[in-house]
Amino acid sequence: MKLIYEGKTKDVYSLENGNVMLKFKDDCTGKDGVFDPGENSVGLKIEGIGKANLRTSVYYFDLLKKAGIKTHYVNANVDEATMEVLPAKVFGHGLEVICRLVATGSFIRRYGEYIADGTTLEGGYVECTFKNDEKGDPLVTSEGLAALGVMSEEMFASMKEQTLKITKLVADDLKTIGLDLWDIKFEFGYNNDEVILIDEIASGNMRVYKDGQIVEPVELTKLILNR
Repeated sequence: MKLIYEGKTKDVYSLENGNVMLKFKDDCTGKDGVFDPGENSVGLKIEGIGKANLRTSVYYFDLLKKAGIKTHYVNANVDEATMEVLPAKVFGHGLEVICRLVATGSFIRRYGEYIADGTTLEGGYVECTFKNDEKGDPLVTSEGLAALGVMSEEMFASMKEQTLKITKLVADDLKTIGLDLWDIKFEFGYNNDEVILIDEIASGNMRVYKDGQIVEPVELTKLILNR
């Protein structure tokens, strides 16, 4: 394997068969030692969270496959914390897609004068940010992405539609075990003329509540997988 990219929560390698290998780490995004999926830097390390995130990702990628939603997932080796995926071109230098079902976190930091923390966002709210720690992951609109040559508005529409569908599938699944999804972070790529979900679907990228209290990522993974 050849290292392509060293990321915050996983490293990316190229494989001889043309596919890509993701190596999951135990690092989580957050600030001052507190987990926060909305933060743009590593804030803490949680032992075993890499494998836990991988197991959760495999669970949800299989769920999406059954629902007819294509992703980059090929197979995984949980013991080695690795996942083989289809190659996909990222948009720009990396684009994060957040679907918010409840107003909280960075959304409230930006718009708190207009909406109360914990307010339901009916139908889900999709936003995109460029991966850029120095600039604080700036927000960008579909028109902005098109103007910058990063993504056509048709690609954005496909990505938004998939984001809402995937979020609903995840939220509905969590609801069956008494959990409420507040927001979730995705990444999409371009593969064979298609916009498809890449990266992971894991507890470290979700904000989930149970009985009004946030569920920490390790506990969340246990609840998802040990039902």
